[in-house]
Formats: sequence, structure tokens, C-alpha cells
Amino acid sequence: MSRPRPEPLGRRLRAAFALAAATLRAAAGVGDYEAYLRHQHAHHPGAPVLSREEFFRKRQDARYRRGATRCC
Repeated sequence: MSRPRPEPLGRRLRAAFALAAATLRAAAGVGDYEAYLRHQHAHHPGAPVLSREEFFRKRQDARYRRGATRCC
């Protein structure tokens, strides 16, 4: 019985880098625009899609609650 061949190192490194980058973006409160696009196309076909800049601005507003009244 033969063992499956491991994936090439370059592919594993790219996957690890992509995961690390997504983790850092999530930790910083910045959403993943590509994941947003995949979701929109899969679940809301034909609906308007935010530009990258609009998406980033919306995520920043949600994170820092711009426009909301605060006492401090």
C-alpha cells in the first residue's frame, strides 16, 4: 500500500501565510473582503456588492462605532 504524497512545500507555505494573514486581519477587526465576496455571490446573487474601500470603511465604523453616541 502506498502512502499519499505530501503537498509541495510552496503550497503549504502559501496556505499557512493566508491563514496567518486572515487571523491577523480578524484580530485587528478588519474583515476579509474576499470572504465577503464569496458569501455575497453564494447567498445574495444579483445584490449590489460593496467596493473594497466601502467594505473597509463599514468594518471600521462597526469596530469603532462611529456615529454612535458615547459618554466617554
